[in-house]
Amino acid sequence: MIFRSFAVPPLDCNCSIIGDPITKQAIVVDPGGDSARILKELQECNLTVAYIVHTHAHFDHFLASGEMKQATGAPLWLHKADKALWENLELQCQVFGVPYAPAPPPDRWLKDDEELTLGEVKGLALHTPGHTPGSMCFHFPAAHMVIAGDTLFRGSIGRTDLWGGDAQAIEQSIKNRLYRLDEDTRVITGHGPETRIGDELRFNLYVRL
Repeated sequence: MIFRSFAVPPLDCNCSIIGDPITKQAIVVDPGGDSARILKELQECNLTVAYIVHTHAHFDHFLASGEMKQATGAPLWLHKADKALWENLELQCQVFGVPYAPAPPPDRWLKDDEELTLGEVKGLALHTPGHTPGSMCFHFPAAHMVIAGDTLFRGSIGRTDLWGGDAQAIEQSIKNRLYRLDEDTRVITGHGPETRIGDELRFNLYVRL
């Protein structure tokens, strides 16, 4: 599996690229800004975008989605529970004083436990509500990796004081979905450094089993 993850402006959202070395197709996760950088990374890996998926619909995880779709023709995927957030992306940007970059409606609604298949690359979409109603994590078992969005961070968890946040829901999502993954699973967070499930089980002070 080809994998790259890097922070993009304006809020240093971690955008991830998952590529299949055989078909040279890729999934782009959370193009939060700087479409030129994302497209450059794809070109360097000789990858074509098959689809663009979002862990949730907060503005800092979508700002390059429209430009990426225009440049690649790839469809946008999101969990339906975040539909209202997506429809209010412009308002979100206004609240945080960030220029709005229009994004078309999602082309497909992701479902819990839906398979994400790309050649030899096989992943699973996990519905993990709490940070937002439609928050999702993307688990790639063979790579021992999960892209956790803003659900789980190194030593912390996602905010629940924004639109649609639910503190009880995020705790249950982490305990019942993420903490059940293998302890060696690499966690690619929505912001900041990566971590591992085992480290969070032992040291995360916000959610303990």
